[in-house]
Amino acid sequence: MKVLVDMGHPTDVNLFRNVIWDLESKGHLVRIAARNKENVTAVLDGYNFEYDLGMHYRHLYAKAYGVIVNDIWLYRITKKFNPDIFISSGSPYSAQVSKIFRKPHIAFTNTERANLAIRLMLPFTDVVCTPSCFKRDLGPKQVRFNGYYELAYLHPNYFKPNPAVLEKLNLDKDDRYILLRFSSLTSHHDIGVKGFDFKTREEMMEFINKIEDYGQVFLTSEIPLTKELERYRINVPIKDFHNFVYFATMYIGEGAKTASEAAVLGVPSIYVSTTRRGYLDELEERYDLAYTIKNREQAFEKAVELLEDEHVKKKWQEKRKKMLNEKIDTTKFMVEFIENYPANTSI
Repeated sequence: MKVLVDMGHPTDVNLFRNVIWDLESKGHLVRIAARNKENVTAVLDGYNFEYDLGMHYRHLYAKAYGVIVNDIWLYRITKKFNPDIFISSGSPYSAQVSKIFRKPHIAFTNTERANLAIRLMLPFTDVVCTPSCFKRDLGPKQVRFNGYYELAYLHPNYFKPNPAVLEKLNLDKDDRYILLRFSSLTSHHDIGVKGFDFKTREEMMEFINKIEDYGQVFLTSEIPLTKELERYRINVPIKDFHNFVYFATMYIGEGAKTASEAAVLGVPSIYVSTTRRGYLDELEERYDLAYTIKNREQAFEKAVELLEDEHVKKKWQEKRKKMLNEKIDTTKFMVEFIENYPANTSI
């Protein structure tokens, strides 16, 4: 079987990498088509993937033009590769081109707020797989599964924490450190969204300085940082990032993906946003692993409450065990669904 995997975001590489390796190990041919968004090429290169690279358009009007450009680009790739099936995290381009070639498109998505992408993708898509906690009803094409997409690469079957990353940063296993994330909030599903909502560099520094009372601060950011803030930026190889997250004492940030990654790794996680995600709500309400908090003042109060508990990390690891006992191996589900489609359209 020939499989075309469409990646529009760096997180898609993590979502699909074990799926790709598993499919290839079974003799299937896989081709990757990716858009040049953020550090997607660095992540793909980090895992030694070969890929075709298309354009990414940032602003809304440019995105409208980009639909035409990327459809043509993907059409040409498809004509040469002749895939049997398309898979993506909800790509309108794959959906539309797959329909032209009369091939099935399976979307694996978990973002309820991705209204524009869903509208452009759903009419041309054969099936949309979502976690059971997904809060929208997408109709008869939707298949729900009892898992999280983060478990496609952070399930114990695929992720084994390696403390070597700590040595590179002159840290010890017992050292307390907090990971902060600043997001650009420029995606179409981020329109009108607020997070930390810093107005000045001084407000950023004030927040960091207060958090530093409880542990060393590391920062990952999609926005440009001043020289003063750059010294906090984490500098580890892409493959080591989730090891770094695993050993963190806490995550606080505007990135929903990193918030959920931290939570499923058993790290206290605070997502600072005026919006909510179904998967983060379940991680909060069912497992008490993550919290969605609408502003930085309340986020700081919650962080202090947790950080004052010396045993907070141990408690979170116990909560993680409960979550893992109840959730499926997402990669295994995805591979079986792809291989058996269309026979296996429910779970």
